[in-house]
Amino acid sequence: MSTPFPFTAVVGQDDLRLALLLNAVSPAVGGVLVRGEKGTAKSTAVRALSALMPQVDVVPGCRFSCDPASPDAACPDGPHAPGTAGQARPARMVELPVGASEDRLVGALDIERALSEGVKAFEPGLLAAAHRGILYVDEVNLLHDHLVDLLLDAAAMGASYVEREGVSVRHAARFLLVGTMNPEEGELRPQLLDRFGLTVEVAASREPDQRVEVVRRRLAYDADPDGFATRWADEEADVRARIVAARELLPSVRLGDAALRQIAATCAAFEVDGMRADIVMARTATALAAWAGRTDVLAEDVRQAALLALPHRRRRNPFDAPGLDEDKLDETLEEFSGDDDPDPDPDPDPDQGPDGPGGQPEPEDGPQGDDTGATPEAGENGQPQPSGAGEQSAVRAAEPFRTKVLSVPGIGEGAAGRRSRARTEHGRTTGSRRPRGTLTKLHLAATVQAAAPHQRARGRSGPGLVVRRDDLRQATREGREGNLVLFVVDASGSMAARQRMSAVKGAVLSLLLDAYQRRDKVGLVTFRGSGADVALPPTSSVDAAAARLESLPTGGRTPLAAGLLRAHDVLRVERLRDPARRPLVVLVTDGRATGGPEPVALAGRAARLFAAEGVASVVVDCESGPVRLGLAGQLAGELGGTAVTLDELRADSIAGLVRDVQGNSRRAA
Repeated sequence: MSTPFPFTAVVGQDDLRLALLLNAVSPAVGGVLVRGEKGTAKSTAVRALSALMPQVDVVPGCRFSCDPASPDAACPDGPHAPGTAGQARPARMVELPVGASEDRLVGALDIERALSEGVKAFEPGLLAAAHRGILYVDEVNLLHDHLVDLLLDAAAMGASYVEREGVSVRHAARFLLVGTMNPEEGELRPQLLDRFGLTVEVAASREPDQRVEVVRRRLAYDADPDGFATRWADEEADVRARIVAARELLPSVRLGDAALRQIAATCAAFEVDGMRADIVMARTATALAAWAGRTDVLAEDVRQAALLALPHRRRRNPFDAPGLDEDKLDETLEEFSGDDDPDPDPDPDPDQGPDGPGGQPEPEDGPQGDDTGATPEAGENGQPQPSGAGEQSAVRAAEPFRTKVLSVPGIGEGAAGRRSRARTEHGRTTGSRRPRGTLTKLHLAATVQAAAPHQRARGRSGPGLVVRRDDLRQATREGREGNLVLFVVDASGSMAARQRMSAVKGAVLSLLLDAYQRRDKVGLVTFRGSGADVALPPTSSVDAAAARLESLPTGGRTPLAAGLLRAHDVLRVERLRDPARRPLVVLVTDGRATGGPEPVALAGRAARLFAAEGVASVVVDCESGPVRLGLAGQLAGELGGTAVTLDELRADSIAGLVRDVQGNSRRAA
């Protein structure tokens, strides 16, 4: 099977085409999420799907694409008489821009006419245009939260609701949702991730011959687009006819009990949450059988359905790579294949005990059996530890925990998020103002108050309120914004004790998880030895920051001033790129400064740069041991920020103490 843009040099492109075609056969599968690096023809493949979709019959003149066989009773352009002659047109593919407004997505009401005339003048949005077609979101992982919420509602209910101060409009919105994303730019919210029925990973091939073929076909298309399309027209027509035939066969496909047991056992074996995965697998396996021209679902259909429907549902946190253990999948399918095997081991060896021959336990690796002379890594409790000039390999992070909320003081106007207070389009109403451009959020009380003094002069004679454009007031709202959280991590020898560095990495990993949930951008600066490095420039990819943190080596002196100055440069550049996003600097250190001439004085001067510019900062004090110098607290004072210890960073530190006190009281009673 080929499309007008057959990119054979993209690994996973066959799976992508299959996933798209299965959704064309059965839109109930729930859409496709395409993950992959840039330049892998993700958008090209999705756009090619629209040419393969069968035509749809619509009510002539209906802006909401009502089906003449079963028109929507609540259609704003209705009611439509049953049995109305339909008009065939191609299925639409509607693109949702990442920066679209809420009104562009769901549509808008003319508030002025609604108040003064009582007329529901409604301008449909993209959800109405995508009804019975494809809604495509490029860079779906960058979509704003309020748009994600609207998509989730429409996908769950199959309808879109527009509410404006008691005036409401509802219309059907059932569409095939397709999203593409580059994981390096950040991950999806779990709620939206689960709404995609299938997911596919694509990557560029490293085979020169395949890459040559891609370039050749692209150049051929650029030279003669019409001729290139004509060359593949016959195959397109064949695929379109096969989709129509599969749709007609789909109601006749039988999903037997054996296949259902395999689906349920597979979802249970991979510990996916909820029941949506089971339903999606069942629909996908049925569509696979119809696509193959069969009326029975086979084990191979269940296996392929699992590979497409489960990888993105088995993730337990944002840093887990999506994927599926195919060996485990095959074992599960074989176990529940329906074959009876009551006695898998009819003749066990009586000399073989549970722990080896004769029932003797096998020797375990451990300190008792280790004769290499190696000793455990040095810790901090009186044991030797590496000198400041040495270097250690990367240390694994401790288990992450839920952190306290760190926020930027004041009220910002940055991108929507969940960290700091900001003036946003969504949130609680705090006041009103005259609208700038299109009115989106009406402040009803302020509008009535503005119009009331002029009713006699406007000749009001009836019960209705005479409202003019100048009377309308836009509601001002306060919500939350996402910030740039810049981590500045001390990786020097004073932090190099393995136990301490593991705890530090666990704390930073916990803060990264918090940043993911609050929709922040993150960056990572590390300092050790003779200087500082930008381990990760500011990005929305929190899992990329976690990967850099995991491989972070330690050792050497402590060039604290260099780390602060490098962080200051990062903020200066980022301020030019995204001036509305306010920064929060999280400095993770014990406060020691040993690198360069006059290290303490230079670090103090560097810290005062942040204070002079009003940059919000938090110092995570990693100092430990019975004797503490309190250098991190002094540094926080120079920065104009606050200092917290690793223990104080835990959100449950106080709650845990209360629980312990209550538990001791109950035991004493």
